Amino acid sequence: MNELLAETSPYLLQHANNPVHWKAWNQKALAQAKKENKLIIISIGYSACHWCHVMEHESFENNDVATVMNAHFINIKVDREERPDVDAVYMKAVQMMTGRGGWPLNIVALPDGKPVWGGTYFRKDEWTNTLSQLQNLFQLQPEKMIEYAEKLAIGMQNLEPVFETNLEQKTPQDFLFPIIEKWKKSFDWDFGGMARAPKFMMPNNLQFLLRYGHQNKNNEVLEFVHLTLKKMAFGGLFDTIGGGFSRYSVDLKWHIPHFEKMLYDNGQLVSLYSDAFKLTQNPLYKEVVEKTLTFVSRELSNSKGGFFCALDADSLNDKNQLEEGAFYVWKKTELQFLLNNDFELFCKVFNINDFGFWEDENYVLIQNQELETIAEKHKLSHSELQSKKKSWENLLFIEREKRSKPRLDDKSLTSWNAIMLKGFIDAFKAFGTTEYLEIALKNAHFILSNLWAPEGHLWHNYKNKKASINGYLEDYCFVIEAFIKLYEVTLDENWLQHAKQLTDYCFDHFYDEKLGFFRFTSDQDSPLITSHFETEDNVIPASNSVMGNVLYQLSIYFNHPYYRKISDQMVQKIVPSIDYPSGFSNWLYLFMNDSEQNKELAICGTNASEFIGKINAIYLPNLIVAGTEKESQLPFLKNRFIEKETLFYVCQNQTCLLPNSNFEEVLKDLN
Repeated sequence: MNELLAETSPYLLQHANNPVHWKAWNQKALAQAKKENKLIIISIGYSACHWCHVMEHESFENNDVATVMNAHFINIKVDREERPDVDAVYMKAVQMMTGRGGWPLNIVALPDGKPVWGGTYFRKDEWTNTLSQLQNLFQLQPEKMIEYAEKLAIGMQNLEPVFETNLEQKTPQDFLFPIIEKWKKSFDWDFGGMARAPKFMMPNNLQFLLRYGHQNKNNEVLEFVHLTLKKMAFGGLFDTIGGGFSRYSVDLKWHIPHFEKMLYDNGQLVSLYSDAFKLTQNPLYKEVVEKTLTFVSRELSNSKGGFFCALDADSLNDKNQLEEGAFYVWKKTELQFLLNNDFELFCKVFNINDFGFWEDENYVLIQNQELETIAEKHKLSHSELQSKKKSWENLLFIEREKRSKPRLDDKSLTSWNAIMLKGFIDAFKAFGTTEYLEIALKNAHFILSNLWAPEGHLWHNYKNKKASINGYLEDYCFVIEAFIKLYEVTLDENWLQHAKQLTDYCFDHFYDEKLGFFRFTSDQDSPLITSHFETEDNVIPASNSVMGNVLYQLSIYFNHPYYRKISDQMVQKIVPSIDYPSGFSNWLYLFMNDSEQNKELAICGTNASEFIGKINAIYLPNLIVAGTEKESQLPFLKNRFIEKETLFYVCQNQTCLLPNSNFEEVLKDLN
């Protein structure tokens, strides 16, 4: 029978009424496969995945398909967001077998869990025919399947990172120049981003390029970053009416999104646009941040201060059928009725024309001209047109709220909450909006109260007032990063102590001394068919690259040479072998910390918070900042506080200039 009704994952619950006898991933299900000597079907997806829904409707809701699956297989459904460890291992296997991957991810494995076949989306007949063939082969010639599975398992183990480099000889900073030149060949100079479709936003790529362009005064790279940020904000990818970004666009111009909205994308993009605002003061960036955070507060927040995972790509259309993007699209007649005399001007701004047309008489709003240009053509002031645009968006928001909303994935993941927490802090730094800091603090206390166990470990998942699933490295590294960020705006050293405690836990339970990297799973967890070391940055930075960054920061705050040593070793093992920079941009960001431009600043005195606020509002990616308004025992600040004075200590590689009380001179030293 189907056992998923006992689960809390929205994705698993979506399949709880399938005729397939689904089980969740657990030791009981795996033991049953061994006991009964049955092949295992492992089907992996997530609640906001459109093609997961399609395959469910076509196959998993079909009684004939269920009969085939139930007769000979142990059927296991996996929420990739709850079990990123399982997803990573079997994704690796499918990529080795087929050369591609994605979701839904479907694998057939031997009773011991070793994969023998897999792929992504399958049509019903292809799915059932293949399952029947695999079952026949397992009955008649099991030795063939076992031999293949063993070879594949060896191949997967051989994919584990092997880094041979001379750690005594550091890679020079000019290593970046040819890397950037190579990367530029992939830039899309019409719409920003990489010149390919589908088009993902890749926030950590843009964070690195923003820093690189700024520190190296490379205007071409900066121009590309700002082009990308503008075109993403103009595109249908960004929901200008309700706020928030969808996961990616299916085209080159950021127009038609894959409509699901993920917490991790929006958290990272808030940080990126906030940093870009600090550098440029571009009001478009502020608008994007404000709308996105309003969306997160409205749609993805629980009463305890936690954040939910996602909104689905699909929603009910006017025929009461689930349809991708139904909540977000507009028909021309509908817009004409709502906007009346403003319709023609609205069409110019949001391209209700061939440029903005999608399909089935539907339009997705997209801009391709600056408001100033349109205002000038129509003899309006810029402020008049801005005011009209805002009123149109409010009108359409009210109308859209009458529609059936996309389904909500209402679990909370520790790692994604920490990414969004960091986003709120970065927005507070850029704009000084106290509400953002209040939300950040509430979320941090939600993590402390609900996701950090008394035994010292983090939980990965929270749903229905219950935390479950032992935390992964991604949970630790992003929480550590967010707590450091909280310290930077509050000067409350408890956040640094929390960060250090979690870091030391990672060394105890995740660190592999032989490889010099951190495993994705804790040594407290049952082992999978192969171990996983996450080293390649993707839409979310690799957990090891984030660990490298936080170790660097904590090594300065706590004068901790071992942290610095491990961080340096990780970078020096990764950087020399980088071939395509887009997959290692967060490592390159960390690599830049070793340049002569990197500095540290201690602000000690009664006005430290005031000056910290001023520093935080400036784009200084090459600066680590600390401060105190009282005597501190933090090693970086110890013996630097003097009553009734505010002193600034500008340091580089833990060597400091004489203390200075003149803030303007300090800014010159930092620049």
